[in-house]
Amino acid sequence: MINNWGDGPVYRVLTEGKKQELYLAAQEVLRRTGLQVLVPEARDLFKKAGCWIDGDRVRIPAHLLEWAVGVAPRRITVGDRDGKPAMYLEDGKSYYGTGGDCPTVLDARTGERRSGRLQDVVDFSRLVDALPNIDFLINMAIAQEMPQAVSDLYHFEAMVNNTTKPILYSAWNLAHTKVIVEMCERVAGGAQAYQRTPFAVYFGAEPSPLQITHEFAPTMMYLASKHLPMVFSPTDAAGGTAPVTIAGAIVQNQAEMLANLLLAQLTSEGAPFIMSTCGPNPIDMSAMTASYASPEFQLYLGAMAEMARFHGLPIFSYGGCTDSKVFDEQASLEGAMSMFLSALSGGNLIHDVGYVESGLTSSYEMVVAMDEVAGFVKRVLGGIQVNPESLALDVIDDVGPGGEYLTHPHTYKHFRQNWAPKLLDRNNYSTWKERGGLTLKERVHNRVLAILDTHQARPLDAQVKAEISAIVAREAANASKG
Repeated sequence: MINNWGDGPVYRVLTEGKKQELYLAAQEVLRRTGLQVLVPEARDLFKKAGCWIDGDRVRIPAHLLEWAVGVAPRRITVGDRDGKPAMYLEDGKSYYGTGGDCPTVLDARTGERRSGRLQDVVDFSRLVDALPNIDFLINMAIAQEMPQAVSDLYHFEAMVNNTTKPILYSAWNLAHTKVIVEMCERVAGGAQAYQRTPFAVYFGAEPSPLQITHEFAPTMMYLASKHLPMVFSPTDAAGGTAPVTIAGAIVQNQAEMLANLLLAQLTSEGAPFIMSTCGPNPIDMSAMTASYASPEFQLYLGAMAEMARFHGLPIFSYGGCTDSKVFDEQASLEGAMSMFLSALSGGNLIHDVGYVESGLTSSYEMVVAMDEVAGFVKRVLGGIQVNPESLALDVIDDVGPGGEYLTHPHTYKHFRQNWAPKLLDRNNYSTWKERGGLTLKERVHNRVLAILDTHQARPLDAQVKAEISAIVAREAANASKG
């Protein structure tokens, strides 16, 4: 159903009663079943807080979860590379960005499906920097020609050099997270300046079901100690590593999310923590793939976003992605639907824009096409202004019966408020034909090439750029020795 919450429409899949029931069920999972905590430092924090410990199994009383939800920030401000506020992660605000770490790429010029390269990281960064409706960047390709032990550092260097927009980053381990934070502090002009308005947000995941491992927890605890924002993404797959039923998968996902939220707050009260709709992707049992576009997954996304709103916390969501293998009609349909529903359900960071092949491949064309969709969605979510100027009573009276509004000053003053597409064609057939008769796919392809051929992000300060490069070179040399 659609409800008018605030100024724009909102999509709702859960009643308040169902949200409360799911929350209480997640609390019961953590009280009765608990989770496996393999990090001794994390177990110590849980024990000191009053959790029940049995070996590496930790069970959590409900009052600690209530406390953690209560002390976590309701709003997280993320800046651009210059330190200016760019995104306010709070209820009612949605932002759109790419996905991360695809092993393969659809070549921008040939359409060939090939391995990702560092140049792709550079080019996707420049593409995002140029697009008006894509608000943040995640690394869209794994640079497979680079030393894999330090490829995450090369990724970050390429991103920060080629966009001024906010960045979400992954890191292969805690040590590399610390190196990336060191680079961010150099760019921001110091640790305090970066903490005040961070332009980069870490995102990481724990293996499901119900585990806290060395994959994510040490990094999360480090970032929490510095009060730097992080996204936690469970890796549930409904029918595989989570119950196959939608409600059961949500309960497990919520339990994992709340346990990690508690760990962050026990590390440092008030640590900025972003919940995630990542998982539980339902497994298509006939294809044995985790679908990005099934109706069940859209229900998961809506429900998880509503649960984050229920807790009053920011949410990381999906949109602009597809199970199609290329940018085609299926990709356009699935990408647009997922972007629209994620925004309507209240997602704050709507990521994976540009993913095809269920997240295995990145597409330049898909990113550009979804930038157009994001503009459309932003306009819809802006809602309808109702005020004396928009009600136009004097204008209606001035024109009167049988008149026309085309030449009225009121029309000239306001017609540009209507959203104008850059890629979607509204001309009649003859005009469309005279202008080349290009399909949407052809127009999108031309837009991709135009950006890649001409756009360059405003460069970093030369000294800062050299310092970032020196940090990456230092770590690459250390890795080669080890």
